Amino acid sequence: MEPNELQQKLFTVRELRTAVTSQSHEWFFSTYFAGYLTHETADLHRQLFALTEDESNPLSVVVAFRGSGKSTIMTMSYPIWAVLGKQQKKFVLIASQTQYQARVHLMNIKRELESNDLLKNDMGPFVEQREEWGSTSLYIPKYNARITAISTEQSVRGIRHGRYRPDLIIADDVEDMASVKTREGRNKTFDWYTSEIIPAGDTNTKRIAVGNLLHEDSLLMRLKERIDKREVDGSYHEWPIMRGNKSLWPGKYPDKAALNKLRRSIGNPISWEREYMLRIIPDEDQVIDSRWIQYYEELPERNKKNEYINSFVSVDLAISQSDTADKTAIVVIHLFGYKSEDRRYYIDIQYVNERITHLDTLNRIEQIYQALNTASKKEPMVLVESVQYQAAVTEQLHSRDIKAKGVKVHTDKRARLQLVSALFQMGKVYFPKDRKIAP
Repeated sequence: MEPNELQQKLFTVRELRTAVTSQSHEWFFSTYFAGYLTHETADLHRQLFALTEDESNPLSVVVAFRGSGKSTIMTMSYPIWAVLGKQQKKFVLIASQTQYQARVHLMNIKRELESNDLLKNDMGPFVEQREEWGSTSLYIPKYNARITAISTEQSVRGIRHGRYRPDLIIADDVEDMASVKTREGRNKTFDWYTSEIIPAGDTNTKRIAVGNLLHEDSLLMRLKERIDKREVDGSYHEWPIMRGNKSLWPGKYPDKAALNKLRRSIGNPISWEREYMLRIIPDEDQVIDSRWIQYYEELPERNKKNEYINSFVSVDLAISQSDTADKTAIVVIHLFGYKSEDRRYYIDIQYVNERITHLDTLNRIEQIYQALNTASKKEPMVLVESVQYQAAVTEQLHSRDIKAKGVKVHTDKRARLQLVSALFQMGKVYFPKDRKIAP
């Protein structure tokens, strides 16, 4: 049967309509949510539907341009079809960054279940117990199913619907520019996802993460990295608004003129690159652009041929071990290039970034120093930030026969980073490839 012929029959034959739409999310959407189809769909939409129908894939990470319809398909339509259609999901969990966002997602689903007459007549009724038909959770008695919306501020440990653990979990925009700005914020979201969201499910749970690329170390990028390394089973999918000069939604943006019109209407180049082209744009406050960072496969041999100068152990000591205090940082830098224009800085793979005791700090410095001293004919130099009690550390290192020097600082860390940022921009600073850094 041709698609157009099938479409006509679906309008008139209820039994055929429910049979077909139960089996296909794409047909379900085009039948019951036809009002959302204001433009001809594109390949990216067909691929989104295919992802929802694929029950063999435990995790799908979806990144698509703003206005692509990804949330409409993944966070509004899919939870409904997953319950009413062939997948027969019993407990759908939708996670957003804030409670307000979570309630909006659930309100969109609730509106369709309450007011979509064709859907109600074919697969309803949906509303029977008003006390369980609220702003954060919907119970559908006919299917013994529940759809619940939560925020990243909530714990879902042990959450169940009767005997069912969540069997479909959708995380939609659980990050924003504020939450990804600091490593602590990024770690908090990742820890929440891995310690709350993943364990909330069961062996057959399907998980979907939807959003935009806000940072190289964001949740979506961490998931992508683990999928690429085959540490996690799943797939990563990315759809910018165009590839090259080709629109990925020609039904809505048929040509370059239409894309240019959209870009001009936005009026913000950074928003265009980040939200539509899916390019990670550094925050305005970010001193080092991640694109400046160079990586090395192997550390060059420390010899005259490579113009090796020396190795330096840079130490920034913490005053306290409390959870809120800064960590002690120890970084090893190998300096190459006799002429200033040929200078290259290689960051060693070993480093310390921990809250450790004063004695442990001295011992770690000594271990690193001795290892460097053994590997090279040149004696390394330990540089210690000389502030407050830290000035005494240099003398304690001298007593251990360690060549150390106190370095006085007169500006804050950000100002010092700005002073050396040109070295990064010129590609003179190299990091070990197997220890990728996140700005």
